[in-house]
Amino acid sequence: MRTTSRGLFVALALTPLLASCFASGGSGTDAKAGASGRLRVALAVPPVQALSPYSNDATVLSKLSVVEGLTALDADGTAAPALAKSWTQKNATTWVFELRKATFQDGTEVTAESVVNALDHANAAKIKPRVLSDVTLTAKAEDTDSITISTKAADPVLPLRLASPALGILSTKAYAKDGTVSPVGTGTGPFEITKLTGKTTATLDRFDDYWGGKAKASGIDVTWIADGAARANALRAGEVDIAEWIPTAQAKLLGKDTRHEVPSVRTDSLVLNTRSGIFADESLRAAAREAVDGSVLVDSVFGGYADPAQGLFGPAISWAADKRVAVTGRATAATTAQVKSRTNGRTVRLATYTNRTELPEAATVLQQQLEKAGFTVQQDVREYTQMEADLLAGRYDALVFSRVTLLDTGDAVAYLASDFASNGVYNIAGLQDSAVDQAITSAAAEGDTAQRQQKIMRAEAEILRTDAVVPLIHEKVVQGISTDVEGVVLDPRERSLIDLDTRLK
Repeated sequence: MRTTSRGLFVALALTPLLASCFASGGSGTDAKAGASGRLRVALAVPPVQALSPYSNDATVLSKLSVVEGLTALDADGTAAPALAKSWTQKNATTWVFELRKATFQDGTEVTAESVVNALDHANAAKIKPRVLSDVTLTAKAEDTDSITISTKAADPVLPLRLASPALGILSTKAYAKDGTVSPVGTGTGPFEITKLTGKTTATLDRFDDYWGGKAKASGIDVTWIADGAARANALRAGEVDIAEWIPTAQAKLLGKDTRHEVPSVRTDSLVLNTRSGIFADESLRAAAREAVDGSVLVDSVFGGYADPAQGLFGPAISWAADKRVAVTGRATAATTAQVKSRTNGRTVRLATYTNRTELPEAATVLQQQLEKAGFTVQQDVREYTQMEADLLAGRYDALVFSRVTLLDTGDAVAYLASDFASNGVYNIAGLQDSAVDQAITSAAAEGDTAQRQQKIMRAEAEILRTDAVVPLIHEKVVQGISTDVEGVVLDPRERSLIDLDTRLK
């Protein structure tokens, strides 16, 4: 989806401190809107690992058109050519990809060997990218322009998997001996990162040797602003041209020509720690599930920019509703008296993060609902980058979490495998359930699209049976875009934002 006014979230009046962030742009630009044709962008979540593609930072590289994979996702969510111009499936486990002529931003050529090197590093990463949670790829260069990729088990959606931002292809220079990966000057996209300043700013210049042609913008100046109201303020004050994730409370303060509502595959949920602590007890998880009513958040917190949760997958995933499976076999919920007795004075540590403004408000509502059911609750609200390690280590009892369910591949199996399989690399709930694992494995092996979708919904039912996650709402994202900008990509999957055609008018 696109808009000629390019609607990502923006708004209000900027403080002097924030204004100073935009006092000068990269490559000698000044603060005037449209100076040298550069775009000024405010992003919400600061880099976790210096924009490593093996972290959540991968989506930034995708949004800013810095890095490409062998494939990309088209508007319908199917695999489209990117660095690979074509591919064929030799058998259930083997695919051959033909490369196009392309150049890395450091001047070296994209070859089969460089692609194999990039995929080998992803496989060997200390913390594997989520998209590889349920598969191991073996890549082999057949000649300069073709590679064979094999998997141990059949992977019917391998071309979709290779479109993941986490599997972007970087030049050999990107991969250090200590395991760190740097996309600075090593991608293949139309924009090249020339400077990254900690977790605050980045400068990108147009890469004129891009195989797809020259971008219409001369560069991008990025500032990370974790506070949603401040992002909105920056847009309204004219300090940025694009501001993502405008808080719903601010959205209606923007003019209609700068406010753009985008259907989203994002679901907000209450994730419960099943491996330790209070919610290792399934009856207490069931009590929490019965206590929580996410529908009240739709208007009270999200200002109508949301739908009540139907499951893990919402209305933006068109096939989900017709294939949804009834959830059976849930544990009996503890009564209020039993909750008080079984928690025995222990406090539920309820976490959420500030990068999405609505989540702390939602956490307060959920705290009240849980306390009414007999729980004692204490909130821990921080920036996401400050708590990710603790989340993955199981140091919280519960998390109010916003997740793009089709982010990694465009195929829901990758999300289920990374977040809920016993060996999932993003299994914040710590779920270890053989029936869930079996259901996810069955869906992963299915090649027929309709049957795969049906098995995904069976896996959803198995996951919901455990009460490891309680879906709350399905978001509608509001993006803020200046009327001086056109060509911004409005993507329900939130992995695209600026491309060749994005420019200042």
